[in-house]
Amino acid sequence: MKKNCNIGVVTFPISEAGNFSLFNLAKVLYSLSGKIYLISDIQGQDPFENDANIVSFYRVTHKSQKKLLLRELSYFYTQLKIVFIMLRLTKNVDLWVFFHGGDGLIIPIAIAKLLRKKVVLISAASGLRMAQASNDPLQRYFSISQNITYGLANQIVLYSTRLIYENNLQKYRSKIIIAAQHYIDLGVFKIIKPFCERDNLVGYIGRFSEEKGIVEFVKAIPRTLIKDNEIDFIIGGDGKLRSKIEKNLNENDLNTKVKLLGWISHHNLPQYLNECKLIILPSFTEGLPSIILEAMACGTPVLATPVGAILDYIKDGETGFIMENNSPECIAGNIIRALNHPNLKQIAENGRKVVEKEFTFEKAVESYKNIVG
Repeated sequence: MKKNCNIGVVTFPISEAGNFSLFNLAKVLYSLSGKIYLISDIQGQDPFENDANIVSFYRVTHKSQKKLLLRELSYFYTQLKIVFIMLRLTKNVDLWVFFHGGDGLIIPIAIAKLLRKKVVLISAASGLRMAQASNDPLQRYFSISQNITYGLANQIVLYSTRLIYENNLQKYRSKIIIAAQHYIDLGVFKIIKPFCERDNLVGYIGRFSEEKGIVEFVKAIPRTLIKDNEIDFIIGGDGKLRSKIEKNLNENDLNTKVKLLGWISHHNLPQYLNECKLIILPSFTEGLPSIILEAMACGTPVLATPVGAILDYIKDGETGFIMENNSPECIAGNIIRALNHPNLKQIAENGRKVVEKEFTFEKAVESYKNIVG
């Protein structure tokens, strides 16, 4: 891509969990382009605070509603706010990239096409599958919106060929490109505490929402402790399921075995990852979650469900662990299996090597050269 090409990046207003994947994408695109115009919202820690020159930022907020009709109207209104900014920027932007929640942004993508701009849709976790995991009444909307937005996009970026089949995208195969904006700062995410000095501490770090399997993980804890009462747990994150998780921990008298840490800043994340012997990711749907790469970089094995691009990098018993599903019984059994694996330390070292080899900034930039060129 020519360096003087300007790129607009649009996301649905995101939670703090998406901040640094958005920053990574912006930095990769910035290295290939003239200027980045970002239309989004940032909750919590601003990942751009030390790199303000990377983007021109246009904030769009979204007001969540509980009643279905109000949710639909609010979602529609947020899209109109995005479109209003896009129209102001149309002379400046050569290419529009839609990221987190982009597969639901019918109106902005349609406007970009009407303005004769190239549209790239980066699809991580499917909005439809996320809605299905939470039995969201809007799942019908996401089913329709995906067909429209994927049809309008000039290019669709996926993290793995597995996602073509997992999300039933075979009919769009001719415009699908496999690439990832992920890269890990190995000077920050590194082994601080040797693996042999770590206690039997198991962690979940992520968003408290249905598609992440957090409820199933919490239900798995008592089943795990029946098999081995010497295991302790930490849960880091926040979200709409927080009160439900707190209630479950209280009802099962788990507060002495489980520490609920709240949201962990990206700056402090390596410290917690270095305390754990195992990180759990029991998701129903994923793209390529950064937490598994950050954990592996810290020499912490990951136990995950076989969704998204995870199987491309975690090989069971070699670079991490894969569980068949995220039922509480399955999670509990696999926690015990992983912690008792005779080669656990070597698996942790193998995971670190995968990240060192596959997730450099240079590789991320190279993978995007043909996408936005």
